[in-house]
Amino acid sequence: MQLPELESLGDLTNCRVLVRCDFNVPIAAGEIQDDFRVRAALPTLTYLMEAGASVTTCSHLGRPGGVVDPTFSMDPVRSLLAELAPGIGVLENLRFDPGETGNDPAFIQALVEDQDVYVNDAFGACHRNHASVVGPPVHLPSAAGRLLANEVRVLDALRTQPRRPFLVILGGAKVSDKLGVIDALLEVADDLIIGGGMCFSFLAAKGARVGSSLLEEEMIETCARLLDSGAPIRLPIDITALGPGGVIGEPSKGGEVRQVGTSMPEGWMGLDIGPGSAVEFCNLIAEARTILWNGPMGVFEDARFAAGTRTVAEAVADCSGFTVVGGGDSAAAARMFGVDNRIDHVSTGGGAALELIEKGDLPGLAALRVGVERS
Repeated sequence: MQLPELESLGDLTNCRVLVRCDFNVPIAAGEIQDDFRVRAALPTLTYLMEAGASVTTCSHLGRPGGVVDPTFSMDPVRSLLAELAPGIGVLENLRFDPGETGNDPAFIQALVEDQDVYVNDAFGACHRNHASVVGPPVHLPSAAGRLLANEVRVLDALRTQPRRPFLVILGGAKVSDKLGVIDALLEVADDLIIGGGMCFSFLAAKGARVGSSLLEEEMIETCARLLDSGAPIRLPIDITALGPGGVIGEPSKGGEVRQVGTSMPEGWMGLDIGPGSAVEFCNLIAEARTILWNGPMGVFEDARFAAGTRTVAEAVADCSGFTVVGGGDSAAAARMFGVDNRIDHVSTGGGAALELIEKGDLPGLAALRVGVERS
């Protein structure tokens, strides 16, 4: 997929450049908890500053619902950028205005006013048909930033020409959220591991009792269809479960934790893959030449249910093949377990990565390709 890149913008001396970044970072008590996405934008911002441009960044943060909410202020990001890249401007949270998510032409016009050039470096927002993502290229010469261009190169190659065996590892909560990408990946993957909460809909389709585990009953028939098709879907063979009375994230509340098979007693909740599953999955991971991992194997934020995700994360990091972590919770897990620097590519956009793989394009990318050229 060909996108206009920074070099296509020519001489940027004294140009005013608006950069759409993805600074949607976790913040607690006014402090950034994970600055990965801010630091990921630095190569683009540095290029523009060194080229003599005046740079203003813009981003969303959280879901303030189209109203000004100090909880979602960009001040923490502004303070961090003042340290990392002095001289960079930061607009206030785009989603304080309903025109951002509503793709309002008046809001777009306000964004591009007094700007000479637009750069999109917000891969994690490119699957949104939002004003700051699809609007500016209609009005300004535009290009993809370093982060965005690299994300597209990696994920497009993963989708079209992976080295084999190509192993996909999917986790997360719901089958319904990932059905489209499951169908798309089954066309190119040699094996598809399914863990996390979504595995229980598949296990139920095989007749297993899932107790109080997360279950989408309306997806059981679909899961049965996929399994009956002969698709290379690999499911857990054992589960780490929490007994009645236990509370996720609060070990002090009690509740027995034990390994069970794929059928659970009434009232028990599966919250991680078991050790036998981890061994089977690690064997597949070791043999793979290309890996895409998106979604944890369990509720890894609770130490009682972190073993499966940690084991998979370490196995992916140890794999000699080309490894990609598809953003979101799996990227957070890779950083939490200290293996992110041993992964070949950690995406900044979980939802955008999956949608690009599923559909082959994103609204933000299409907007750049049809944008106006710089004279």
